[in-house]
Amino acid sequence: MPPESMNSQVKNGVGYALVFALVVAGIASLWYVRAYSRATEPASFRSFSVSADGKAIVIPDIAAFTFEVITEGGKNLADSQTTNTKKTNDAIAFVKSKGVEAKDIKTQNYNVEPRYQYFNCSASAPVYYGGSGAVIPPPSSCPPPEIVGYTVRQIVSVKVRDFAAVGDILSGVVSNGANSVSQLSFTVDDPTAVENEARAQALEKAKAKAKAMADAGDFKLGRLLNISEGGADPYYYDKRSYAVEGYGMGGDAVPAVPSPTVEAGSQEFQITMMLTYEIR
Repeated sequence: MPPESMNSQVKNGVGYALVFALVVAGIASLWYVRAYSRATEPASFRSFSVSADGKAIVIPDIAAFTFEVITEGGKNLADSQTTNTKKTNDAIAFVKSKGVEAKDIKTQNYNVEPRYQYFNCSASAPVYYGGSGAVIPPPSSCPPPEIVGYTVRQIVSVKVRDFAAVGDILSGVVSNGANSVSQLSFTVDDPTAVENEARAQALEKAKAKAKAMADAGDFKLGRLLNISEGGADPYYYDKRSYAVEGYGMGGDAVPAVPSPTVEAGSQEFQITMMLTYEIR
């Protein structure tokens, strides 16, 4: 074969190969552009959203409350602190004796406040001073406020897992030094399982809703473009509360009272799921 003919065939083969490569590259580019545009298109473009609620009801397994020990004493702060600490320790010891573990008892607040005697230095009015009832004429120069004593407060939060013991504990802490018991509430120690149940229910309802909308609108569901969640707060039903206000500031013992009957009721968790689908 002449050299000219061989050169011509080689050139033709190279040309065909270049053309083929260009065609393949063009097709690949088209597929890439199409895939990229589909991946980056806004969710609001040829898409729609649905939402649905899921609910799960559970019986609470924890009763939580706080008790407060208040001691009003004189100027000797150490005496007030000693009295308050003893009462608080007695109340905590009683709670532990009812089977409550140390991890479920927490000191929320410890506060020491001075109490002041203020003087009325008005020239037009006498002064009633010191609680004795004696009328003291206003002095020529008004003295500064005077500390007459201190108030010591401790607030302790408690979690009770044995509901049979809740009533005894609520009344017993008062008999063992607490001045006030309040903020009784019921909750679930680990809400993960019940939240998952509500979440799964919401997802199934949202998917069914999306399919029904697609059938009614005569279009097909495309990709799931977005999913979001809201509203995981629990709702309470039949929650009972119990509170005692027995401010024995002088340190007098509070007589024993009957134990209240405490009912936890039920607790509902509600979760909302929002799905956004592509329209095909």
